[in-house]
Amino acid sequence: MIHTDSASTTEADDPLQSPFVAKGRVLVVDDDSSFLKALSSSLRHEGYEAQTASSVRMGLRLLEEYEPEVVLTDLVMPEADGLELIEQGRRRAPYTAFILMTGHPSVDTAVGAMKRGAENFLAKPFRIQELSTVIKHAVEQATIAREAARLRDDAADTAFEGIIGTHPAMERMLHRVAKVARSRATAVVRGESGTGKELIARAIHDGSSRRDGPFVRLNCASLAESVLESELFGHERGSFTGAVAAREGRFERADGGTLFLDEVGEIPMAVQVKLLRFLQERELERVGGNRTIQVDTRVVAATHRDLAELVEEGTFREDLYYRLNVVSIEVPPLRARRSDIPLLAHFFLRRFAEENGRACRGFTAEALGQLVGYRWPGNVRELENVVERAVVMSTGGLIGIEDLDLREQDEVSDDLEALVPGISLEEVERIVILRTLESTQGSTGKAATILGISRRKIQYKLREWGITAREVAVTDSDSAEE
Repeated sequence: MIHTDSASTTEADDPLQSPFVAKGRVLVVDDDSSFLKALSSSLRHEGYEAQTASSVRMGLRLLEEYEPEVVLTDLVMPEADGLELIEQGRRRAPYTAFILMTGHPSVDTAVGAMKRGAENFLAKPFRIQELSTVIKHAVEQATIAREAARLRDDAADTAFEGIIGTHPAMERMLHRVAKVARSRATAVVRGESGTGKELIARAIHDGSSRRDGPFVRLNCASLAESVLESELFGHERGSFTGAVAAREGRFERADGGTLFLDEVGEIPMAVQVKLLRFLQERELERVGGNRTIQVDTRVVAATHRDLAELVEEGTFREDLYYRLNVVSIEVPPLRARRSDIPLLAHFFLRRFAEENGRACRGFTAEALGQLVGYRWPGNVRELENVVERAVVMSTGGLIGIEDLDLREQDEVSDDLEALVPGISLEEVERIVILRTLESTQGSTGKAATILGISRRKIQYKLREWGITAREVAVTDSDSAEE
């Protein structure tokens, strides 16, 4: 039932196979014992770990114990058939790929298998080369789906008031945010455009005793001076043309809560004077009014500019600078915390897939590598837009490089120097080992000599990372030297 090919890969002539690195785990379910033995032997010969089961019941038990990337199941079996195994198995192991085998193929059977959740369909008898191609693709799909699920879980676990990140720079910043939130201090959040400064301001509010009060926001750069003054402090009826009724400003609306002033460095000098008075006295007068109004509002400001430089230039009051900048919080750009990019990318993918009714479940390894290597001048906001566009335009289950359509492709870099800062020591180790293997055409012996470590450590790391022969050509020609 299994046809071999003279060109098929063998352990003897393929130095890529190593006892330390398996291509993946495969569970074979079939009531034909001779077929089970032959197929499992062929799979091990191809470099996979293989387990067998002679019934659906045994297959479902091993599915949970063995946690395979791929399940190969026959269609016709005693007690229950392969379609039932696929249906039940999908619920128990949603990130495992299921492949149906049958000696009586038909269009209806294939369609039924796909509806139950099968990744592919094999008609018996089949050649080892055909099986190898199908298994290889299925392992890739299952590995990517599991990694996507892990990243989504990590994103959910590490989110702080909607902020996602596990990079040390983010952890230090969030620790500072937590301390500031518990105080009454005015704070300035600094960072490039698109880094999420408003999310930081919101986290300060939500972590404070004012969390039950209003959180009011105002972009100071988008308004003319007269309009900005009215928006901040309110106005009385008849104070200017069009003021047909009295109106409270943002400070009053944020009473008992927090007012977030975005791009505070763009506030004109005349308005700066009134803002300084409020911060000193906690009172204001509406435009066109003479009544003093007491307001209990905390101010959190944000800017992508250096306020100290604006003071030197004479466009920002020094006394206001010190009143605002009691505590400063720096939000790192995305390129300085690259290890967070997969977390964020999968978080956005899941959100936009749900919003648009798409079946996207992850990124190809090449696409994820391009996301991590890109410079992201627009930071998290740009990443969010790129992922949304990719989800909308993608026609498959995985987002590929062609779906990303990153602008300024010359900025894409996987050079190690371009990744620092923003990368952990573990990631540096991974890049150095893999690059060295590439430069030695996959020779672990030569790579070990260059790096000054043992070949066994390189092989151990490859197994830990789940790197397979198809991802990096690791030769084993020096195995006798161990």
